[in-house]
Amino acid sequence: MAMLAEMTAFVEGFCLERGIGTEDRLRLTLVVEELFTNTVVHGHRGDADAPVDVSLSNDEDGVTLRYEDRAPPFNPLAAAAAEPGALAHAVESRPVGGLGVLLVDQLVRDARY
Repeated sequence: MAMLAEMTAFVEGFCLERGIGTEDRLRLTLVVEELFTNTVVHGHRGDADAPVDVSLSNDEDGVTLRYEDRAPPFNPLAAAAAEPGALAHAVESRPVGGLGVLLVDQLVRDARY
């Protein structure tokens, strides 16, 4: 988790250099924070020295984020798709976790694993 600040600084610098607006910069930063936190907490079950590679590019269609980690394979998008009505249930009846991937899915135009 010690690298989270460096990761978000990278995203913010990318956006500032390319004139990407504040709202989109904040959304992209939140997506990267969520992915990185999930990698550390759920993928590695705690801090690890395993690398995380993030690349960003942009063109007239928008920003492309490529996020790669070395945690054990897990497709959070498939897990979220298996629970399409997860937000419809009362908070007390939902299992802990799983909302971050739903948030990421709402913040991006297209997500693929």
